[in-house]
Amino acid sequence: MTAPALTARQLTIGYRRRSKGDIVLAQGLDLDLQCGALVGLLGPNGVGKSTLLRTLAGMQKPLAGRVLIKGRDGASLTPQMRARHLSLVLTEAPQPDLMNGYALVALGRHPHSDWLGRLTEADHRAVAWAIHAVGADDIAEQPLAKLSDGQRQKLMIARALAQEADVMLLDEPTAYLDLPRRVETMQLLKDLARSAARAILISTHDLDLALRSCDQLWLMSAAGIVGGAPEDLVLAGRLGETFSADGIRFDARSGAFLLNTAPGRRVRVDGEGAGAIWMRRALTRNGYSLTDESSAIEVRQRSNGVGQLWQISLQGRSSEHATIQAVLDALESEGA
Repeated sequence: MTAPALTARQLTIGYRRRSKGDIVLAQGLDLDLQCGALVGLLGPNGVGKSTLLRTLAGMQKPLAGRVLIKGRDGASLTPQMRARHLSLVLTEAPQPDLMNGYALVALGRHPHSDWLGRLTEADHRAVAWAIHAVGADDIAEQPLAKLSDGQRQKLMIARALAQEADVMLLDEPTAYLDLPRRVETMQLLKDLARSAARAILISTHDLDLALRSCDQLWLMSAAGIVGGAPEDLVLAGRLGETFSADGIRFDARSGAFLLNTAPGRRVRVDGEGAGAIWMRRALTRNGYSLTDESSAIEVRQRSNGVGQLWQISLQGRSSEHATIQAVLDALESEGA
């Protein structure tokens, strides 16, 4: 494995106060961010995710510890040198409405240009590549005032790419986007991490997309940060620990947070494919706990040669139903 593009050692983050003492949000953090990886930073509100990103980016001084960028102490780098190695996309993007898309992306070349900000032919090639990489060729000449939030977000990512920095930090890049644009943005970042060999760290509240898209997760809580493959963290119970709250639990089967179910509402689903997946989702949504126990209510997927049926076995009786809603209604009528 190559050396990390960004490293934090014994990092303490928070806010300095002269009279009342420092506010510490997290301490003793040891972090490594590798090129070619998309890493998701998840945690409850107020735990310090945005503060961590600003500290890693050099916008905020750490209370203790060091941040190394490409092996060099970030505190020793000039702003221009830091910008050549690290780019940052914040939640609240600047919105100079009179500027067009190309001009916004060209701002990413500032660390490489002269004191007058003049762009060379190589700079223009870098801007064009970044715009094409995010699929924004069709909006590059349009005024920002006419673009949607999703289109502006594409251009902000392109601006970060145009910096040609190995490390990209993004704070809530899918905030304010609709579902298709959130999926598109996450897929774009995943592809860029690999194709452009970038080390990309994103802060996000979109748990489902993070589980499906990120190579690694950093779960941040008051106890610090635990990292690893999303699937390993789920199976180890780390997601549930990170987001623990009264009446809420993380269900490893469905990959979602659920309200605690009432005792006795346990169901065993026997089936495969999309039908069984959505049956399980419907049952958990309605407060049932999925189990493999033989004593639980059984919902079995079967075919009658024409279509799909669901057979419920409950208290020695069985019944057949054509839809998921019919199964839910039958269970409710039985008081199950």
